[in-house]
Amino acid sequence: MREQGPHTFCLVIALWMILAARVWAITDPPDVLALEDQYRALNSPPQLKRWRLDGGDPCGESWMGVSCSGSSVIRLKLEGLNLSGYMGSLLHLLRGLRQLDLSYNNITGEIPYSLPPNVTHLNLACNSLEHNIPQSLPNVKLLRNLNLSHNMLSGPIGNVFAGLQSLKEMDLSYNSFTGDLPSSFGSLTNLTRLFLQKNQFTGSVVYLADLPLSDLNIQSNNFSGVIPTNFQTIPDLWMDGNQFHQAPGYPPWSFPRENPTTITQNFSTRPTTESSAIVENHPAAIVENHPSFRVAKQKKKLLSLGGVVFIVGGLTLVVTGAAIFIAVRLKRSDAFPAETNNAYEASPPTFLGRSRTPLSVRSRTKRLSGGKSLRRNNRAPASARIYTVEELQYATNSFSEDNLLGEGSLGGVYRAEFPDGQVLAVKNVNTVSLSFEEEERLMEVIWTVSRLRHPNILALLGYCVEDGQHLLVYEHVRSLPLDEVLHGQGYKPLPWMVRLNVALGVARSLEYLHCTFCPPVAHGNVKASNVLLDEELVPRLCDAGLAILRPLTCNSVKVKASEIALEETGYIAPEHGEPGIDSTKSDVFAFGVLLLELLTGRKPFDSSRPRKEQFLVKWASRRLHDSEWLVQMVDPCINRRSLSLKSLSGFADIISLCTQPEMLFRPPMSEIAESLSRLVQKSGIAAAGEGIDDPFDRSFRSTITGFASSPTVSYYSP
Repeated sequence: MREQGPHTFCLVIALWMILAARVWAITDPPDVLALEDQYRALNSPPQLKRWRLDGGDPCGESWMGVSCSGSSVIRLKLEGLNLSGYMGSLLHLLRGLRQLDLSYNNITGEIPYSLPPNVTHLNLACNSLEHNIPQSLPNVKLLRNLNLSHNMLSGPIGNVFAGLQSLKEMDLSYNSFTGDLPSSFGSLTNLTRLFLQKNQFTGSVVYLADLPLSDLNIQSNNFSGVIPTNFQTIPDLWMDGNQFHQAPGYPPWSFPRENPTTITQNFSTRPTTESSAIVENHPAAIVENHPSFRVAKQKKKLLSLGGVVFIVGGLTLVVTGAAIFIAVRLKRSDAFPAETNNAYEASPPTFLGRSRTPLSVRSRTKRLSGGKSLRRNNRAPASARIYTVEELQYATNSFSEDNLLGEGSLGGVYRAEFPDGQVLAVKNVNTVSLSFEEEERLMEVIWTVSRLRHPNILALLGYCVEDGQHLLVYEHVRSLPLDEVLHGQGYKPLPWMVRLNVALGVARSLEYLHCTFCPPVAHGNVKASNVLLDEELVPRLCDAGLAILRPLTCNSVKVKASEIALEETGYIAPEHGEPGIDSTKSDVFAFGVLLLELLTGRKPFDSSRPRKEQFLVKWASRRLHDSEWLVQMVDPCINRRSLSLKSLSGFADIISLCTQPEMLFRPPMSEIAESLSRLVQKSGIAAAGEGIDDPFDRSFRSTITGFASSPTVSYYSP
């Protein structure tokens, strides 16, 4: 017995430690209840791994996006998961929660009245939240960072900021707020960064005059009155697009020479995940309620956290996990090295809707042709490579005619083969001599387009802005433009099911641009020639987001574009040219015209046809709901055995909705894509049931020798 005593004692201790660990891992019941309610409000999405509705232990079971301290949930981070539904009504039960990040999703409805009472970082950016800021916000006394940008919030803001002395950074940009600023703005005595651009605020900005702001963006509102003298001391100030005036006898307004306020264009983009209102994601910083903004401090805290865990816990798994976490954080921080100037706080390329530039380097410039300069606060696309003119000249054989792939409304596109064998496509945006503001505008467009990543969108991989050249480098795919396939003489017709799948692919790409990407991007030039069919007949949309550059092109390109535009007039929506229109709705109209092309095999505008039939939409709109006419409208090249009247009628209904003369009656692309998805599924099942060998038969073959049939999965060769 004496020999077994020590072993028994050790066993008891071990069992006690296991039980203690289990007790420690059990999440507080109110927290479980709140997370269950949030899961239910989000329609129980499958992407939330390990979440469930029947209880459970979020902390002990490591529910996706949930971080805990002991038995309390301290962080809920669910950004960019394509979540839908609403915010939960029981979030106030999460009393230990410090960070709540639901950004970059499709969450709708109102911001709930009862919020987590002790939250310090609240990020709801890039959703579809409606109505206004809840009047209960003053109850969240510890709030430091608030990001509600890129939503559908509207109306006058009440005095909801009273008592929020801890608030340091706030982004309300890209909403539809109206009315004057409430007086409670003046109580935000610790607010250093404020972003209100792209709203409909009116009246004076006097309540902002005495705040300790280092960053202020109030662009594109309806503010009026006198500009406060104190604004001259704000290092980063953006305020054009308002109605300020100089009052008689008021002290003269003079900016430092390097102040960026004089810039008239600041194309703001969505905040990145790292640069949202939730700046510091380190658990130690959450517990201490003091986020660090410097890379050096981040490293130090991470190392300290790892050391404490190692010494106190002595658990190998925890140490390993901490080491992995540190490695990831250090790797990320290396991507943004700190400047030698101590005034620089390391930060990602964008913050709360705007670029962040260290004050010590903000005035540095890169010389461009024509004596112009490009400031370094133009964001270099993180995912795009910067090429030199010499590299691209070599790869395209000095942009020779032999390498010309085609001409577009912005310039020529050339095949580029690099020394390592990689083949890409280079678009030469042939511009006029650009002003400083226009250079910034072009760089903003490049930055936005470089982030577009979708299987049905041609990806921008690099660019070159050098010696007056503006070159965009895209992936190169073996493909043919859809308009050549539909209207050319050298290709066999596309089967009906292939046409449906092409329509669905383009719809999904536009849904991504309009509804998923944030802020939304209008394509601006949807047409069959901008849809490429790759070897698997998968559509790839080209020139996404580039239409905004058309005014910057040179005269020769404009002449060529005007010749092309004559053939594209059939895509133009009735509201074209009106100020302040929603360009995404114009995309919907053009997409409807594209569907008509797929259905009829006709061009959007064809001067060779009788006058009443030249414009496809006008000719077809009255016939879409007549079954006899509808059948006669179908492209004669389509095998009628693959068509059912039900499928045809459903397709016609979608076309009719897209081509509504009033843009308010056109549905969003999310609804169109969903309708097409259901139509494709039902049509495929119906075709299989009717004995068609392969309802998705890709029988597309070229009769031209250069595009001969292939025994492999490739349907044409280069």
